Amino acid sequence: MNDETTTRPGPGPKRPASHRGLPAPVKHLLLLLGATAMLYPLLWMVSSSIKPTELIFREPGLWPSRVDLANYTRGWTALGQPFQYYLYNSAVIAGLAIIGNLLTCSMAAYAFARLEFPLKKLMFGLMLGTLMLPIHVLIVPQYILFTQLEWINTSLPLVVPKFLAHDAFFIFLMVQFIRGLPRELDEAARIDGCGHFRIYWRIVLPLCSPALATSAVFTFIWTWNDFFSQLIFLTDPGQYTVPVALRAFMDGEGHTAWGPLFAMSVVALAPIFGVFLAGQRYLTQGIATTGFK
Repeated sequence: MNDETTTRPGPGPKRPASHRGLPAPVKHLLLLLGATAMLYPLLWMVSSSIKPTELIFREPGLWPSRVDLANYTRGWTALGQPFQYYLYNSAVIAGLAIIGNLLTCSMAAYAFARLEFPLKKLMFGLMLGTLMLPIHVLIVPQYILFTQLEWINTSLPLVVPKFLAHDAFFIFLMVQFIRGLPRELDEAARIDGCGHFRIYWRIVLPLCSPALATSAVFTFIWTWNDFFSQLIFLTDPGQYTVPVALRAFMDGEGHTAWGPLFAMSVVALAPIFGVFLAGQRYLTQGIATTGFK
């Protein structure tokens, strides 16, 4: 018999205690505390919307001692016309912005990802460079241009740039997604006689649905929440959108109807939550499948 014993490798060295992860209950507790800290302003606003105005700052807690739902009825008609009018204005501008961004940004992204033309890399770099320009640098020349076009106090300054591939972030997002699609699909379509537009419309665009959904969700949220541009270009109260209308709850002397303001703020947040929840799956998929090559 062979007296040799088989030696088995023993367990590896234990990791130092400092490298071990936290226990699951501790992680859950920390996540719960972080979520509570982030949600507290939202919960406080919802709580304040159902408090009488005189108790909003007198009782800063979340649980109201007295409930007053009249803030919603007063806030709905406080600005001279129903608040749904401002919701409609914001919805129209946000809807047109989504259509413009998805159409033109996807076209520009296809050109940068699939076509070859002179100064392509330079133009792509300049396009990315516009991401570093703050809106305060651009707003003055834009205002002068739109004044000469007589577009002030209309929705055109907020909508037309979206149909001109204005948002470099979404172009970059779609470029990275299209670069991940196999070029064999383009070659097969080209063999069948498809040109660039048919390849873009029939092949690339349907495969870009995660990136398109991500762009649509972000466009809606950013356009719906945009206050500065809409305040500059919309001066007629009849053209006000939701953010500008909420600002109108403060009068020229600095007095604010806090109860109706918080109530209408809750109403204004409802479409954002709805769009985010509806597009959450596509949003996660679009971000996860968009590589940075």
